[in-house]
Amino acid sequence: MKLSARNILRGTVVAVTRGATTAHVRLELPGGAIVTASITNEAVDELGLAAGQAASAVIKSSDVMIAVD
Repeated sequence: MKLSARNILRGTVVAVTRGATTAHVRLELPGGAIVTASITNEAVDELGLAAGQAASAVIKSSDVMIAVD
């Protein structure tokens, strides 16, 4: 698979929490950081996502903003 995204974070799925239409997938990276993605339940099923599985977070964004209160 080839992607234009350059930010690919490899890790392990630690949790998949399904909602009515979307799921939150928690991915633990080496070093212990957690990345959470919201994807459709259909995508979870198609990818066969489950805790313990190796997976990658692919991040493509033209802007990343940081704010403080």
